[in-house]
Amino acid sequence: MNIKSLEYYHKLVQEKNFSKVAAYFDVSQPTITLAIKRLEAEYQTTFFIRDRSHKELVVTDMGYQFDQHIISILNELEIAAKEIKRGSEQKILFGLPPIIGNYYFPKFTPALLKAGVMEQLETFEGGSTDMLSHLLRGNIDLALLGSLEPIKQSKLKVIQLASNPFKIIVSKQHPLANKGAVAFSDLKKEKFIDFSQGFVHTTALKQLAKAANIRTKIIYQTNDLHIIKALVAQNIGIGFLTDLAILPSDELVALDILDEGQPTFITSLASRTNHILTEQQAAVVKVFQDNQ
Repeated sequence: MNIKSLEYYHKLVQEKNFSKVAAYFDVSQPTITLAIKRLEAEYQTTFFIRDRSHKELVVTDMGYQFDQHIISILNELEIAAKEIKRGSEQKILFGLPPIIGNYYFPKFTPALLKAGVMEQLETFEGGSTDMLSHLLRGNIDLALLGSLEPIKQSKLKVIQLASNPFKIIVSKQHPLANKGAVAFSDLKKEKFIDFSQGFVHTTALKQLAKAANIRTKIIYQTNDLHIIKALVAQNIGIGFLTDLAILPSDELVALDILDEGQPTFITSLASRTNHILTEQQAAVVKVFQDNQ
């Protein structure tokens, strides 16, 4: 068995046509046929059945099952190739969601500089959901991730670093500005400025609204935190943010949420379980562990 045979097999499951697979790889059709026969002989089973009456190729149940394993193998080999390339370039691709990147990550930069790994870091920005996907696919080496629950995935090594509450933010001119704290049910008539879908905040907001049995009125959504703060400051609507992202200089009022069982914004450092950290990557992890 060789890698190319596995690639032929997976493509044949997709195309169900020997000629198309041969053309795709720019090889002869007998090359594809021989590779499949060798795999079937090695595993002493039939993966494909030729239905000559309908002139089509039928994949057996075991054939589909075998393809699932091949997909995993090819994915891991692709990840290995990316890791080897980055290792030779001494780069550390580091996933950073915007809020964590702007408001949490900077406090670690002096320690990263002292450890001599800051120059190797190449940041990869995007929402936590996207960063998680990139991490699992091997596109990045490490990532700081935001979540509402502790991340529990067998394919990931996760170090929980911080937990921050969510707040309602309002303009200093808003009637709620002097309240100090609010129940979420009291916000049913308020207009919200929210993040676009895919952010941890949007999920948390939906959870609170469902628990309070209200439907939030969202008048504007954006990926830009600064736009949210600016619109709230102008009293266009109210916002919902982790206190990690709220600064004294924002000219906003942050209100506690009184509801029980409310979600929190958890920040974690993650890497793939089967990824052996390089010396530089291990140094990055140590910085975050030692400076929480």
